[in-house]
Amino acid sequence: MTTAELDLAVEQARARYARRRPRTAALHEQALDVMPGGNTRTVLYHPPFPLRVTRAWDAMLVDADGHEYVDLLGEYSAGLYGHSNPVVLDAMAAAMREGISRGAHTQHEVLLARCVCERFGLERVRFTNSGTEANLMALGAARAATGRQKVLVFSGGYHGGVLSFAHGPSPVNAPYDVLVADYNDVEGATRLLRQHADDVACVLVEPMLGSAGCIPSEPGFLAALRDVTRETGALLVLDEVMTSRTGPGGMQQLLGIEPDLTTLGKYIGGGASFGAFGGRASVMDLFDPARPGALPHAGTFNNNVVSMAAGLAGLTRVYTPDVAREHTARGDALRQRLATVLQDAGASLQVTGVGSMMAFHATTDAVRRPEDAASADPRLLELLFLDLLEQGFYIAPRGYLALSLALDDAQLDSFVEAVGVAVS
Repeated sequence: MTTAELDLAVEQARARYARRRPRTAALHEQALDVMPGGNTRTVLYHPPFPLRVTRAWDAMLVDADGHEYVDLLGEYSAGLYGHSNPVVLDAMAAAMREGISRGAHTQHEVLLARCVCERFGLERVRFTNSGTEANLMALGAARAATGRQKVLVFSGGYHGGVLSFAHGPSPVNAPYDVLVADYNDVEGATRLLRQHADDVACVLVEPMLGSAGCIPSEPGFLAALRDVTRETGALLVLDEVMTSRTGPGGMQQLLGIEPDLTTLGKYIGGGASFGAFGGRASVMDLFDPARPGALPHAGTFNNNVVSMAAGLAGLTRVYTPDVAREHTARGDALRQRLATVLQDAGASLQVTGVGSMMAFHATTDAVRRPEDAASADPRLLELLFLDLLEQGFYIAPRGYLALSLALDDAQLDSFVEAVGVAVS
């Protein structure tokens, strides 16, 4: 397509979307009166106005105008269990019947903590309300443990609303002293680490760049970071907020990497607010309140019973290690099927990812870093998103999807066919 043809196609797709959703449009107008842009979560916005869901069950959604969709987005990886898993819902309800806000320790946090430590190879863990908080606390722990201040991060990395490096540090980021390296650039990252060996407290890195487009780390990249952090005395912090669903013990287990600290979040709360950071006891015990001069860690809802109970039920009764292996393999298989469809159609698109998380990119060139996809035309992804909506499938406007356990084989087969129709 020419630029003019693409502009016209996007304009027509947006008009079709708006025409079929008058109630959604009216709700957006109401929202504009009380929220900037009618929005309180930036990633959910898309023009001409965002989708508004009124009901969700299993892997299905209904919008305000009554249109049904198969949900391939999976709440940006937090909705692993689907929208109505009975095991998780029953655990939540049972915990709430005991009393919701107790202002005290409960048995639920102990049971979940033991489960998380065993599952992800942590010696100690502490809970937070989100992955953002988990990463903030991990950085605080690393700086306190090392007595250093700098943090090495990677271009395209996303570690929460105040730790975003999509196009360099965000203006709303927490004011950390950061060094930004290129993802999958072993030589550049290790050189930067050695140059600042006396100042870097930790390296914060995702085993797969999630928000930047499901770009996996290449063989040897994380291992090199592990070696140089040990050499320089910096801590290696793996952000597995998204990737912990990949296999039984997250991507660190698959890749054989032992970080000093791991951050977690998303699906582990069973659909409720959740985050966690943990790892080496020598670092985590700095938070032991029985010790003189212990580091503080507040949070009214850190151990809220809904997240604790749902998290335990999900990890032990729903997403068992065997299920985690099967779901990861299922995602890998779907990604290969989509790649074949795109290739057969000669589409200017590709799909990257690991396991049950993946993303479309509007380029056929190799995508090793966020910069590799930056020159691609975003209008192609918008057209794919809007076309799939009209066929009854919901993915992220940026082309991201995360499979839930609630999806059945027939729905995935239909999705592959819908992608084929969209790119034909």
